[in-house]
Amino acid sequence: MSQTVQPWQSPMPEEQFERMRDLLAAPSPVGLEGAMTYGVLKPWFEAFAPDDWHLHQFQGHAGVVLDTHPGRDEMFKIMVVGHADKIRLQVRSIGDDGKVWVDSDSFLPGTLIGHEVTLFSENPEDPGHYRRLEGGTIEALGAIHFADEETRTGRKGVKKEQLYLELQIHGEDKKKQVEQLGVRPGDPILLNRPIRHGFSPNTFYGAYLDNGLGCFATAEAARLLAADRGPENVRVLFAIASYEEIGRFGSRVLASELRPDALIAVDVDQDYVAAPGVSDKRFQPLAMGAGVTYTVGAVASEQLNEVLQRVARREQIPTQRDVSGRDTGTDGMAGVLGNVDCTAASLGIPVRNMHTISESGHTGDVLAAIHLIAESIRELDGQDDGSGRLRERFRQGHPRLDQAPGLAHPGVPAAPAPE
Repeated sequence: MSQTVQPWQSPMPEEQFERMRDLLAAPSPVGLEGAMTYGVLKPWFEAFAPDDWHLHQFQGHAGVVLDTHPGRDEMFKIMVVGHADKIRLQVRSIGDDGKVWVDSDSFLPGTLIGHEVTLFSENPEDPGHYRRLEGGTIEALGAIHFADEETRTGRKGVKKEQLYLELQIHGEDKKKQVEQLGVRPGDPILLNRPIRHGFSPNTFYGAYLDNGLGCFATAEAARLLAADRGPENVRVLFAIASYEEIGRFGSRVLASELRPDALIAVDVDQDYVAAPGVSDKRFQPLAMGAGVTYTVGAVASEQLNEVLQRVARREQIPTQRDVSGRDTGTDGMAGVLGNVDCTAASLGIPVRNMHTISESGHTGDVLAAIHLIAESIRELDGQDDGSGRLRERFRQGHPRLDQAPGLAHPGVPAAPAPE
Protein backbone atom coordinates (compact mmCIF):
# COMPACT_ATOMS: atom_id res chain seq x y z
CA MET A 1 0.00 0.00 0.00
CA SER A 2 1.47 3.36 -1.00
CA GLN A 3 2.04 5.96 1.69
CA THR A 4 0.55 9.43 1.24
CA VAL A 5 3.19 12.07 0.54
CA GLN A 6 2.54 15.18 2.61
CA PRO A 7 3.02 18.70 1.15
CA TRP A 8 6.10 19.38 3.28
CA GLN A 9 7.73 16.23 1.94
CA SER A 10 7.49 17.43 -1.68
CA PRO A 11 9.03 20.34 -3.57
CA MET A 12 7.10 23.58 -3.15
CA PRO A 13 5.00 24.24 -6.28
CA GLU A 14 6.74 26.84 -8.45
CA GLU A 15 3.71 29.13 -8.42
CA GLN A 16 3.81 29.17 -4.62
CA PHE A 17 7.58 29.72 -4.63
CA GLU A 18 7.12 32.73 -6.90
CA ARG A 19 4.56 34.17 -4.50
CA MET A 20 7.04 33.73 -1.68
CA ARG A 21 9.79 35.42 -3.73
CA ASP A 22 7.55 38.38 -4.56
CA LEU A 23 6.64 38.85 -0.91
CA LEU A 24 10.22 38.66 0.36
CA ALA A 25 11.39 41.07 -2.35
CA ALA A 26 8.95 43.84 -1.37
CA PRO A 27 11.01 46.80 -0.08
CA SER A 28 9.72 47.12 3.47
CA PRO A 29 12.31 48.58 5.85
CA VAL A 30 11.36 49.40 9.44
CA GLY A 31 8.69 52.09 9.43
CA LEU A 32 8.04 51.79 5.69
CA GLU A 33 6.33 48.41 5.50
CA GLY A 34 3.61 49.45 3.05
CA ALA A 35 5.26 47.78 0.05
CA MET A 36 4.71 44.37 1.61
CA THR A 37 1.44 44.99 3.46
CA TYR A 38 -0.42 47.21 0.98
CA GLY A 39 1.50 46.39 -2.20
CA VAL A 40 1.61 42.58 -1.96
CA LEU A 41 -0.47 41.19 0.89
CA LYS A 42 -3.56 43.38 0.64
CA PRO A 43 -4.19 42.34 -3.02
CA TRP A 44 -3.58 38.71 -2.05
CA PHE A 45 -6.06 38.90 0.82
CA GLU A 46 -8.67 40.63 -1.34
CA ALA A 47 -8.28 37.95 -4.02
CA PHE A 48 -9.03 34.94 -1.81
CA ALA A 49 -10.89 36.21 1.27
CA PRO A 50 -14.65 35.65 1.47
CA ASP A 51 -16.74 38.80 1.19
CA ASP A 52 -17.64 38.81 4.88
CA TRP A 53 -13.98 38.87 6.02
CA HIS A 54 -12.53 42.31 6.77
CA LEU A 55 -9.10 43.92 6.42
CA HIS A 56 -8.14 46.21 9.29
CA GLN A 57 -5.68 49.04 8.62
CA PHE A 58 -3.98 51.34 11.13
CA GLN A 59 -3.05 55.00 11.47
CA GLY A 60 0.37 54.88 13.10
CA HIS A 61 1.91 52.14 10.99
CA ALA A 62 1.32 50.08 7.87
CA GLY A 63 0.25 46.89 9.62
CA VAL A 64 -2.80 45.00 8.36
CA VAL A 65 -5.05 42.34 9.90
CA LEU A 66 -7.35 40.03 7.94
CA ASP A 67 -10.34 39.30 10.19
CA THR A 68 -12.58 36.28 9.58
CA HIS A 69 -15.49 37.46 11.77
CA PRO A 70 -15.34 41.26 12.17
CA GLY A 71 -17.20 42.61 15.19
CA ARG A 72 -17.82 39.17 16.73
CA ASP A 73 -16.09 39.84 20.05
CA GLU A 74 -18.00 37.06 21.79
CA MET A 75 -16.08 34.49 19.75
CA PHE A 76 -12.75 33.02 20.81
CA LYS A 77 -10.17 35.11 18.93
CA ILE A 78 -6.91 33.68 17.57
CA MET A 79 -4.29 36.08 16.24
CA VAL A 80 -1.56 34.73 13.93
CA VAL A 81 1.29 37.24 13.55
CA GLY A 82 4.14 37.70 11.10
CA HIS A 83 6.11 40.93 10.84
CA ALA A 84 6.77 42.80 7.60
CA ASP A 85 9.58 45.13 8.65
CA LYS A 86 13.09 44.38 7.40
CA ILE A 87 16.38 45.36 8.99
CA ARG A 88 18.03 48.08 6.97
CA LEU A 89 21.05 50.30 6.76
CA GLN A 90 20.59 54.04 7.26
CA VAL A 91 22.45 56.99 5.83
CA ARG A 92 24.50 58.74 8.55
CA SER A 93 26.36 61.47 6.69
CA ILE A 94 27.88 62.44 3.33
CA GLY A 95 31.62 62.97 3.01
CA ASP A 96 33.41 65.58 0.88
CA ASP A 97 34.66 62.72 -1.31
CA GLY A 98 31.07 61.60 -2.10
CA LYS A 99 31.08 58.62 0.25
CA VAL A 100 27.69 58.03 1.86
CA TRP A 101 28.46 56.82 5.38
CA VAL A 102 25.94 54.33 6.71
CA ASP A 103 24.84 52.70 9.96
CA SER A 104 24.88 48.89 9.80
CA ASP A 105 21.93 48.59 12.23
CA SER A 106 21.38 44.84 12.89
CA PHE A 107 23.86 43.55 10.32
CA LEU A 108 27.36 42.29 11.07
CA PRO A 109 29.52 44.89 9.30
CA GLY A 110 31.78 42.31 7.69
CA THR A 111 28.86 40.56 5.95
CA LEU A 112 27.91 43.68 3.98
CA ILE A 113 31.03 44.52 2.01
CA GLY A 114 30.66 44.42 -1.76
CA HIS A 115 26.93 43.74 -1.86
CA GLU A 116 24.54 45.57 -4.14
CA VAL A 117 21.96 47.69 -2.37
CA THR A 118 19.08 50.04 -3.09
CA LEU A 119 18.79 53.42 -1.38
CA PHE A 120 15.33 54.92 -0.92
CA SER A 121 15.37 58.68 -0.69
CA GLU A 122 12.47 60.97 0.13
CA ASN A 123 12.15 63.81 -2.34
CA PRO A 124 12.97 66.96 -0.31
CA GLU A 125 10.90 68.99 -2.78
CA ASP A 126 7.90 66.66 -2.42
CA PRO A 127 7.79 65.17 1.11
CA GLY A 128 6.15 61.78 1.33
CA HIS A 129 7.33 60.68 -2.12
CA TYR A 130 10.35 58.42 -2.44
CA ARG A 131 12.86 57.63 -5.19
CA ARG A 132 15.15 54.61 -5.49
CA LEU A 133 18.87 54.80 -6.22
CA GLU A 134 20.36 51.58 -7.58
CA GLY A 135 23.85 50.64 -8.73
CA GLY A 136 25.60 51.22 -5.41
CA THR A 137 27.52 48.80 -3.19
CA ILE A 138 28.53 48.77 0.46
CA GLU A 139 32.27 49.12 1.04
CA ALA A 140 34.60 49.72 3.97
CA LEU A 141 38.28 49.40 3.14
CA GLY A 142 38.41 50.18 -0.57
CA ALA A 143 40.98 47.45 -1.21
CA ILE A 144 43.18 45.05 0.72
CA HIS A 145 46.10 47.33 -0.12
CA PHE A 146 44.68 50.06 2.13
CA ALA A 147 43.96 47.82 5.13
CA ASP A 148 46.26 47.51 8.12
CA GLU A 149 48.11 44.28 8.82
CA GLU A 150 45.64 42.99 11.41
CA THR A 151 42.69 43.44 9.09
CA ARG A 152 44.50 41.87 6.11
CA THR A 153 45.32 38.77 8.14
CA GLY A 154 41.85 38.53 9.70
CA ARG A 155 42.98 39.21 13.26
CA LYS A 156 40.76 42.30 13.30
CA GLY A 157 37.37 42.82 11.66
CA VAL A 158 35.55 45.65 9.95
CA LYS A 159 33.96 48.25 12.24
CA LYS A 160 30.52 49.63 11.52
CA GLU A 161 31.97 53.16 11.41
CA GLN A 162 33.97 52.13 8.34
CA LEU A 163 30.96 51.29 6.17
CA TYR A 164 29.92 53.53 3.31
CA LEU A 165 27.77 53.38 0.19
CA GLU A 166 29.85 53.58 -2.98
CA LEU A 167 27.91 55.42 -5.71
CA GLN A 168 30.94 55.78 -8.02
CA ILE A 169 30.74 59.58 -7.75
CA HIS A 170 33.56 61.35 -9.60
CA GLY A 171 34.46 64.82 -10.82
CA GLU A 172 34.14 68.12 -8.98
CA ASP A 173 32.04 68.80 -5.87
CA LYS A 174 31.36 65.14 -5.10
CA LYS A 175 29.46 65.89 -1.90
CA LYS A 176 27.26 68.37 -3.72
CA GLN A 177 26.50 65.81 -6.42
CA VAL A 178 25.16 63.42 -3.78
CA GLU A 179 23.23 66.11 -1.95
CA GLN A 180 21.60 67.22 -5.19
CA LEU A 181 20.17 63.70 -5.47
CA GLY A 182 18.28 64.42 -2.26
CA VAL A 183 20.20 61.85 -0.21
CA ARG A 184 19.90 62.76 3.47
CA PRO A 185 20.69 61.22 6.88
CA GLY A 186 18.08 58.62 7.81
CA ASP A 187 17.42 57.38 4.28
CA PRO A 188 16.96 53.57 4.39
CA ILE A 189 19.10 51.19 2.35
CA LEU A 190 18.11 47.58 1.57
CA LEU A 191 20.13 44.64 0.30
CA ASN A 192 19.27 43.70 -3.26
CA ARG A 193 18.97 39.92 -3.62
CA PRO A 194 15.59 38.25 -4.23
CA ILE A 195 15.51 34.59 -3.22
CA ARG A 196 16.61 31.84 -5.60
CA HIS A 197 16.49 28.08 -5.54
CA GLY A 198 19.47 26.65 -3.69
CA PHE A 199 21.87 23.92 -4.73
CA SER A 200 20.43 21.26 -2.42
CA PRO A 201 16.88 19.95 -3.00
CA ASN A 202 14.03 22.10 -1.65
CA THR A 203 16.34 24.88 -0.44
CA PHE A 204 16.48 28.58 -1.26
CA TYR A 205 18.62 31.56 -0.36
CA GLY A 206 18.60 35.34 -0.52
CA ALA A 207 17.86 38.38 1.61
CA TYR A 208 15.09 39.05 4.12
CA LEU A 209 13.80 35.61 5.00
CA ASP A 210 13.48 37.40 8.35
CA ASN A 211 10.60 37.82 8.45
CA GLY A 212 9.01 37.59 5.06
CA LEU A 213 8.70 33.87 5.76
CA GLY A 214 6.50 34.50 8.80
CA CYS A 215 4.25 36.79 6.76
CA PHE A 216 4.12 34.25 3.93
CA ALA A 217 3.18 31.40 6.29
CA THR A 218 0.46 33.57 7.87
CA ALA A 219 -1.00 34.56 4.50
CA GLU A 220 -0.86 31.03 3.08
CA ALA A 221 -2.57 29.59 6.15
CA ALA A 222 -5.33 32.17 5.65
CA ARG A 223 -5.61 31.13 2.00
CA LEU A 224 -5.98 27.44 2.96
CA LEU A 225 -8.72 28.21 5.47
CA ALA A 226 -10.52 30.56 3.10
CA ALA A 227 -10.62 27.83 0.45
CA ASP A 228 -13.03 25.79 2.60
CA ARG A 229 -14.88 28.85 3.95
CA GLY A 230 -13.57 28.23 7.44
CA PRO A 231 -13.32 28.71 10.31
CA GLU A 232 -16.89 28.80 11.59
CA ASN A 233 -16.69 28.87 15.39
CA VAL A 234 -13.53 30.85 16.18
CA ARG A 235 -12.53 34.30 14.97
CA VAL A 236 -9.07 34.40 13.38
CA LEU A 237 -7.00 37.54 12.96
CA PHE A 238 -4.23 37.06 10.37
CA ALA A 239 -1.92 39.90 11.36
CA ILE A 240 1.07 41.45 9.60
CA ALA A 241 2.89 43.63 12.12
CA SER A 242 5.48 46.39 11.91
CA TYR A 243 8.45 47.55 14.03
CA GLU A 244 9.42 44.05 15.21
CA GLU A 245 13.07 44.56 14.37
CA ILE A 246 13.36 47.59 16.66
CA GLY A 247 11.49 46.25 19.68
CA ARG A 248 8.28 44.48 18.57
CA PHE A 249 6.30 47.66 18.86
CA GLY A 250 3.76 46.93 16.10
CA SER A 251 2.37 43.61 17.26
CA ARG A 252 1.66 44.88 20.76
CA VAL A 253 -0.51 47.61 19.21
CA LEU A 254 -2.40 45.02 17.15
CA ALA A 255 -2.93 42.91 20.28
CA SER A 256 -4.05 45.94 22.29
CA GLU A 257 -6.50 47.01 19.58
CA LEU A 258 -8.05 43.61 18.82
CA ARG A 259 -7.46 41.76 22.13
CA PRO A 260 -6.99 38.14 21.02
CA ASP A 261 -7.58 35.19 23.35
CA ALA A 262 -4.73 33.26 21.75
CA LEU A 263 -1.74 34.51 19.79
CA ILE A 264 0.61 32.54 17.55
CA ALA A 265 3.71 34.37 16.32
CA VAL A 266 5.43 33.08 13.18
CA ASP A 267 9.06 34.09 12.73
CA VAL A 268 12.35 32.65 11.61
CA ASP A 269 14.52 30.57 13.91
CA GLN A 270 18.19 29.55 13.91
CA ASP A 271 19.74 26.40 12.46
CA TYR A 272 21.97 25.85 15.46
CA VAL A 273 23.27 22.49 14.21
CA ALA A 274 24.90 24.14 11.19
CA ALA A 275 26.00 27.31 13.01
CA PRO A 276 29.82 27.55 13.02
CA GLY A 277 31.83 27.90 16.20
CA VAL A 278 29.02 27.51 18.74
CA SER A 279 29.29 23.89 19.82
CA ASP A 280 30.52 24.90 23.28
CA LYS A 281 27.32 26.91 23.82
CA ARG A 282 25.22 23.73 23.81
CA PHE A 283 22.36 25.23 21.84
CA GLN A 284 19.21 23.22 21.28
CA PRO A 285 19.72 21.05 18.14
CA LEU A 286 17.45 22.85 15.69
CA ALA A 287 18.14 22.20 12.02
CA MET A 288 16.99 23.51 8.67
CA GLY A 289 14.88 20.87 6.90
CA ALA A 290 13.80 19.15 10.13
CA GLY A 291 10.49 20.97 10.54
CA VAL A 292 8.87 24.02 12.10
CA THR A 293 9.94 24.95 15.64
CA TYR A 294 7.72 25.73 18.61
CA THR A 295 8.98 27.56 21.68
CA VAL A 296 8.79 26.52 25.32
CA GLY A 297 9.68 28.87 28.15
CA ALA A 298 9.21 32.63 28.44
CA VAL A 299 5.46 33.36 28.07
CA ALA A 300 4.75 30.40 25.79
CA SER A 301 1.55 28.64 26.88
CA GLU A 302 1.90 24.95 27.59
CA GLN A 303 -1.81 24.57 26.79
CA LEU A 304 -1.49 26.08 23.34
CA ASN A 305 1.72 24.14 22.74
CA GLU A 306 -0.20 20.98 23.62
CA VAL A 307 -2.69 21.73 20.85
CA LEU A 308 0.14 22.38 18.37
CA GLN A 309 1.93 19.16 19.32
CA ARG A 310 -1.18 16.98 19.15
CA VAL A 311 -2.11 18.38 15.75
CA ALA A 312 1.45 17.94 14.48
CA ARG A 313 1.54 14.33 15.63
CA ARG A 314 -1.84 13.54 14.11
CA GLU A 315 -1.05 15.19 10.77
CA GLN A 316 2.57 13.97 10.77
CA ILE A 317 3.89 17.54 10.53
CA PRO A 318 7.57 17.64 11.54
CA THR A 319 8.28 19.89 14.53
CA GLN A 320 11.27 20.82 16.67
CA ARG A 321 11.26 22.06 20.26
CA ASP A 322 12.94 25.42 20.85
CA VAL A 323 13.86 26.89 24.24
CA SER A 324 13.53 30.47 25.47
CA GLY A 325 14.26 31.92 28.87
CA ARG A 326 12.78 35.27 29.82
CA ASP A 327 11.73 36.40 26.34
CA THR A 328 10.86 34.62 23.11
CA GLY A 329 12.50 37.40 21.09
CA THR A 330 9.49 37.32 18.75
CA ASP A 331 6.00 38.79 18.40
CA GLY A 332 4.90 35.97 20.70
CA MET A 333 5.38 38.55 23.47
CA ALA A 334 2.77 40.89 21.93
CA GLY A 335 0.01 40.00 24.35
CA VAL A 336 1.94 40.59 27.56
CA LEU A 337 3.69 43.66 26.14
CA GLY A 338 0.29 45.03 25.10
CA ASN A 339 -1.31 44.23 28.50
CA VAL A 340 -3.65 41.64 26.96
CA ASP A 341 -4.48 38.37 28.72
CA CYS A 342 -3.99 35.79 25.99
CA THR A 343 -2.43 32.40 25.63
CA ALA A 344 0.68 32.61 23.44
CA ALA A 345 2.84 30.45 21.18
CA SER A 346 5.83 31.16 18.97
CA LEU A 347 6.58 29.16 15.83
CA GLY A 348 9.82 29.40 13.87
CA ILE A 349 11.21 28.46 10.46
CA PRO A 350 14.90 27.52 10.85
CA VAL A 351 17.28 29.45 8.61
CA ARG A 352 21.02 29.80 8.22
CA ASN A 353 23.05 33.02 7.96
CA MET A 354 20.35 35.15 9.59
CA HIS A 355 20.66 38.91 8.96
CA THR A 356 22.85 38.50 5.91
CA ILE A 357 22.27 38.76 2.16
CA SER A 358 22.47 34.96 1.90
CA GLU A 359 19.94 33.71 4.42
CA SER A 360 18.94 30.19 3.45
CA GLY A 361 15.96 28.00 4.25
CA HIS A 362 14.06 24.85 3.35
CA THR A 363 10.68 24.92 1.65
CA GLY A 364 9.56 21.89 3.68
CA ASP A 365 9.88 23.89 6.90
CA VAL A 366 7.83 26.73 5.39
CA LEU A 367 5.11 24.32 4.27
CA ALA A 368 5.14 22.60 7.67
CA ALA A 369 4.55 25.97 9.36
CA ILE A 370 1.68 26.83 7.01
CA HIS A 371 -0.12 23.54 7.57
CA LEU A 372 0.50 23.46 11.33
CA ILE A 373 -1.13 26.89 11.66
CA ALA A 374 -4.10 25.97 9.47
CA GLU A 375 -4.70 22.56 11.09
CA SER A 376 -4.36 23.96 14.61
CA ILE A 377 -6.99 26.60 13.84
CA ARG A 378 -9.26 23.89 12.46
CA GLU A 379 -8.70 21.88 15.64
CA LEU A 380 -9.64 24.80 17.90
CA ASP A 381 -12.58 25.65 15.63
CA GLY A 382 -13.95 22.16 16.23
CA GLN A 383 -13.71 22.60 20.01
CA ASP A 384 -15.92 25.70 20.15
CA ASP A 385 -19.50 26.44 19.15
CA GLY A 386 -19.10 30.15 18.40
CA SER A 387 -19.81 31.25 21.97
CA GLY A 388 -16.16 31.54 23.01
CA ARG A 389 -16.30 28.61 25.41
CA LEU A 390 -12.63 27.86 24.69
CA ARG A 391 -11.78 30.77 26.98
CA GLU A 392 -12.97 28.82 30.00
CA ARG A 393 -11.04 25.76 28.91
CA PHE A 394 -7.81 27.74 28.80
CA ARG A 395 -8.60 29.47 32.12
CA GLN A 396 -9.17 26.16 33.89
CA GLY A 397 -6.71 23.95 32.04
CA HIS A 398 -3.34 25.15 33.30
CA PRO A 399 -0.92 22.24 33.95
CA ARG A 400 -0.66 21.16 37.60
CA LEU A 401 2.83 19.92 38.41
CA ASP A 402 1.68 19.06 41.93
CA GLN A 403 -0.40 16.31 40.31
CA ALA A 404 2.42 14.88 38.22
CA PRO A 405 3.03 11.16 38.94
CA GLY A 406 6.48 9.84 39.78
CA LEU A 407 8.68 8.40 37.05
CA ALA A 408 11.10 5.55 37.77
CA HIS A 409 14.17 4.45 35.81
CA PRO A 410 13.07 1.93 33.14
CA GLY A 411 15.23 -0.73 34.81
CA VAL A 412 13.38 -0.42 38.11
CA PRO A 413 10.21 -2.54 38.55
CA ALA A 414 7.09 -0.43 38.58
CA ALA A 415 5.57 0.14 41.99
CA PRO A 416 2.32 -1.72 42.54
CA ALA A 417 -0.83 0.24 42.10
CA PRO A 418 -2.40 1.34 45.38
CA GLU A 419 -5.22 -0.90 46.60
